[in-house]
Amino acid sequence: MTRKSVDTLIVDLDNTLFDWFAVWYASFEPVYREIIRVTGLPVDKVEADIRLVHQARRTSEYSFLIDEIGALKDLREEQDIRKCFQHALDAARHGRDQVLQLYPSVFRCLWDVKRKGTKIVAYTESMAFYSAYRLKRFGLDGVIDVLFSPEDHDVPSGVSIDKLRRFPDEFYELQVTETRHTPPGALKPNPRVLLDILQAIGAKADHCAYVGDSLFKDVAMAREVGVFDIHAKYGESQRRPEYSLLQRVSHWTEADVQREREIIENGNTFEPSAVL
Repeated sequence: MTRKSVDTLIVDLDNTLFDWFAVWYASFEPVYREIIRVTGLPVDKVEADIRLVHQARRTSEYSFLIDEIGALKDLREEQDIRKCFQHALDAARHGRDQVLQLYPSVFRCLWDVKRKGTKIVAYTESMAFYSAYRLKRFGLDGVIDVLFSPEDHDVPSGVSIDKLRRFPDEFYELQVTETRHTPPGALKPNPRVLLDILQAIGAKADHCAYVGDSLFKDVAMAREVGVFDIHAKYGESQRRPEYSLLQRVSHWTEADVQREREIIENGNTFEPSAVL
């Protein structure tokens, strides 16, 4: 392979720098099981209700699911829903913290890249608050030069964010990394968004590399824009047995889910330019 001169590295975050699926499952599963238990509703009904909320909020990571899901409407009117779910919420928080860590060697690799003068840009579909918190937790504030992510969702009426946060605001906010937002509703693989990112940071496609775990979302998009594509194959989570739960309750459209299934079952129609 001919060596390329790269001055900008664009990295996906989820399942590329860390195991996002493990974090999602650890956070979601205790609350999901408790909703099924306390409502006594069929699983498919609960999952359909969860998906409605996730699609409305444009994220599968929604901290206020129990405050909005239709299946818990009657229970919310009778009692404090967060006190009722306290055990499940504590289990979710503990499970998340247990698995929230970078993949081995990621931190060292990013520092090596940065030390050589390469700009590092992160582009993720996870919303701003979650993404900033994770970069802070990983020690990547300032290692990543610019973070591009969707704006945060609104907080449900009657819910106080101050009461839910355990630490001061500065604990969650990036101090060095610049933060910018992608357009509302824009999802990968949208080449227009990636082109806008290149323009915003003053980068040229033929001097950039893009690394991501998804052939469907990351590799295909980078290739369409003319950016050198690198597949983080180690981060693929789509073949885990639990992954079907994410597909059933996610904010993705049915077309997105079906297209991903076809890629997994039939394989992609191209080889990535490089594979990690």
